[in-house]
Amino acid sequence: MSLSLYDIVVPPFRQVVGSVQGILKKGADHYRADGRSPDDLLRLRIHEDMLPLTFQLHSVAHHSIGAINGVKTGTFAPPSGLAELDFAGFEATLEKASQDLASVDADALNACQGKDVIFKIGPREMPFTAEGFLLSFSKPNAYFHATTAYNILRMQGVPLGKRDYMGQMQLKA
Repeated sequence: MSLSLYDIVVPPFRQVVGSVQGILKKGADHYRADGRSPDDLLRLRIHEDMLPLTFQLHSVAHHSIGAINGVKTGTFAPPSGLAELDFAGFEATLEKASQDLASVDADALNACQGKDVIFKIGPREMPFTAEGFLLSFSKPNAYFHATTAYNILRMQGVPLGKRDYMGQMQLKA
């Protein structure tokens, strides 16, 4: 059996976005049970030199559906002009990312294999093929930001485990 670009990118992105949605729900439930607002989670960070949960959540969406859109256009850049959202706004952002990932056309994405994609960061440009970009840049970034979000919530005592992080696995039917 051969795997297509779609097969090795979209289902894992859907899994990581879904897992972040799940851990956010648990975070909100935990904070509400303690009489706190889930919005209080958003400014938290693991270390003072790291970006807060808000950036981690923006980045999960950006490095999943945003990366696929970047492949289609041939360019991708770090997120800029990020909207200041409340907790409900991030839930909506991740839900939209999930829905957009569910609607990715497999044939259209597979047709992008071998296509040039340029990652632009300031004046610097990094050339990739579509598959190189998605597999060696965006997937690791999506996992990094999902892991960081998970760790921020764990640091606050949210009862999460590996199963929460893993999300909906691709089990044999």
